[in-house]
Amino acid sequence: MKFGREKKQKSQRVDFYVFIALVLVSFASLFFFSHNILTDAKNVGLNMFSGLRGGIHEVSSFVSRTILSIRELATLRREYSELTERIARYEQLERSSAEIRQENIRLREQLGFSQDLRYQHIPAELIGRDPGNLFSAFVINKGTKAGVDVNMPVIAYHSGTQGLVGKVIYAGILESLVMPLYDAGCFVSSRLAESRYEGIVEGRGIPEIPLLMRYIAKQARDDINIGDMIISSGLGGVYPSGINIGRVSGINYQETELSMEVELETSIDFSRLEYVFVISQTGETND
Repeated sequence: MKFGREKKQKSQRVDFYVFIALVLVSFASLFFFSHNILTDAKNVGLNMFSGLRGGIHEVSSFVSRTILSIRELATLRREYSELTERIARYEQLERSSAEIRQENIRLREQLGFSQDLRYQHIPAELIGRDPGNLFSAFVINKGTKAGVDVNMPVIAYHSGTQGLVGKVIYAGILESLVMPLYDAGCFVSSRLAESRYEGIVEGRGIPEIPLLMRYIAKQARDDINIGDMIISSGLGGVYPSGINIGRVSGINYQETELSMEVELETSIDFSRLEYVFVISQTGETND
């Protein structure tokens, strides 16, 4: 009986040790697998959060770059507009400076002519055209207050040449009307500067059409050449003698006519006329 009891106790101890061993193995396995699962879960979490963090970073970077680009574009547009305006101002200043230089040159030329002019005169500037266009007249900025009066002759200096412009037909206090040579109502006693044959120069209403010098003696035919200068003769008491009117551009001769006529281009380019001189007295100045 005793032997059987000992055998049974020994069997129980073996079972206990086996149980303990199994429990230890189970705990070891559980710990191992749990550690791997936690590690995998941690890695998965890290990967997920890393991807999310990377996406957020990319989005925020894109938004930041977009906002920065918009700001830079607005700045560039503003700077471009400012530069464009500055360039426009510089160009305007350059044009104004060039215009002032040209104006000074023209004024110096007029001043030199005025000092050399042998007649007492009143300098004036063209400021407009006759609104009624009755006489193809133009307006000058001098009137009776400056000494201008009706029928005073008007001359100009243009491109190095002195030339007859016309005469005053109306004198206001501060402004006057001048009838130009090309007006159909303008007649000037004149002569050919070389041959001295006389005639009457008259306008034809349009500045682009040559003037006519009529009533020239027929025997002057052989003494007239294209380019000859025609000047005022001084007859009639309105225009002083010796003022250039124009040059012969055409010769009209008919055997059946009692006189001949020539066409002439004016010495003054009326399309570019700016300054004139009203001759107040035909007597020479005391200078």
